[in-house]
Amino acid sequence: MRRVYVKEEVCIGCLLCEVYCRGQHSQSHDLLKAFKKEFPPPSSRVSVETRGQVSFSIRCQHCSQAPCVYACLTGALSRDPVSGVVNMNEDRCIGCWTCLLVCPLGAIRRDIVQAKAVKCDLCQGEDVPVCVANCPNEALVYAEVPDMVLSQALG
Repeated sequence: MRRVYVKEEVCIGCLLCEVYCRGQHSQSHDLLKAFKKEFPPPSSRVSVETRGQVSFSIRCQHCSQAPCVYACLTGALSRDPVSGVVNMNEDRCIGCWTCLLVCPLGAIRRDIVQAKAVKCDLCQGEDVPVCVANCPNEALVYAEVPDMVLSQALG
């Protein structure tokens, strides 16, 4: 399955991945309107962590044995059997945050305004996720990443 991974050595922590993610998940798909005029404001499905001089983007890695899918009380989280993407049905989410508690990556975020959980959907319908397409340093890469590599990273 194709996933987004981060090359930490070139990430500068510019937060453009968050900005473009918010624009992509806005009602208008327009950056200016999304930030200035939309209510509720759109939420980013990614976050950037910075520790000293190291910055990296955190997002859902669509784990093969996704604990969030098993923990979701309402079935709002499910895996697409064809693409392998873990999808969030925001209409079914009740904001219990159980998925946040079990995610080993801390990749699921709270949309406090709408009281829903949100997560990366790999910009379904796009050839390349917008965070990857708009990363100025090419710190984000959209490529085939074996599950074994991900499980080793999680320890």
